[in-house]
Amino acid sequence: MAKNNRNGIVYSTDPSFQFDDSDEEQETPTPQQQDLKVWLERKGGGKVVTAIKGWTGKTGDMEALAKQLKNLCGTGGTAKDREILIQGDFRDKIVTWLLAKGYKAKKAGG
Repeated sequence: MAKNNRNGIVYSTDPSFQFDDSDEEQETPTPQQQDLKVWLERKGGGKVVTAIKGWTGKTGDMEALAKQLKNLCGTGGTAKDREILIQGDFRDKIVTWLLAKGYKAKKAGG
């Protein structure tokens, strides 16, 4: 029996709605085509994380970028839901590194 994954969609009232059933991820654009925003967020327990949002492309490529950023900052982090989280406030360091690698990146938020 095949598993039908609808990502939580049960019903749509939009008559033109078409569920995209493809499991293919889109190709990762070049760094110059990425438009990344670097945020400072507080997570549970008051811990500060640097969040990199706006990623488009393959999850594996995002995870590879997250690993490079964790090594750069010498700290832990994660990559999920099209977002990279790095433990601590490393906004300036990350933006400088991303720009040097050719990414379009800027600080966002407070």
